[in-house]
Amino acid sequence: MQRALFIALVALAIGAFFLFDLDSAFTLTNLQQQQTQLAAYQSNHPWQLATLYFVVYVLMAALSLPGATLLTLAGGALFGLPLGLLLVSFASTLGATGAFLSARFVLRDWVQRRFGDRLAAINAGLEKDGGFYLFSLRLVPLFPFFVINLAMGLTPIRTWTFYWVSQVGMLAGTAVYVNAGTQLAQLDGLGGILSPDLIIAFVLLGLFPLVARKTLALLRQRFSSDT
Repeated sequence: MQRALFIALVALAIGAFFLFDLDSAFTLTNLQQQQTQLAAYQSNHPWQLATLYFVVYVLMAALSLPGATLLTLAGGALFGLPLGLLLVSFASTLGATGAFLSARFVLRDWVQRRFGDRLAAINAGLEKDGGFYLFSLRLVPLFPFFVINLAMGLTPIRTWTFYWVSQVGMLAGTAVYVNAGTQLAQLDGLGGILSPDLIIAFVLLGLFPLVARKTLALLRQRFSSDT
């Protein structure tokens, strides 16, 4: 009963978002057009706007609604790099954890019952190295934010591990987009924010801890077999 009610409420919220065409507000053009009015409101009501921004970001991330990138840019445009980065980092991580817990509450038991035997090896690996996998996924800007949140909710990774690894892993990418938001008026599109060189750097940085851990495990195993 509780699960059915939860699903109904989430479906209602998502349906209302699209029914009232709220997604059309989260475009780069609209954000640029509203920048002056938002900046004026921010000057007169800084903490009220920061609180509203934080709550909206958490809710949209938790419901896996589109617009996280635009909200991140807005954080830089409205609050500057230091405060914008702080707000986005915590709001995105809290929202991601909400989506993670929602997926776990709604689907994890069913997935494990249905595919438990086939997922046994994957579950064992995630219990041992889940934090390293998640860190790599967060740093590599090729995987959608909401997909990682929902998929990880179906795994045995601990909630606290998901939270802190997500916060650390998303920090570099968040800083890039918040910084881009400080130059909002000059942006022609979202595609140019992450250059190919920057993407490659993130990929290498994301893979390094996992590769290092696997390498150390292999060396330790070989050393043990030699002795």
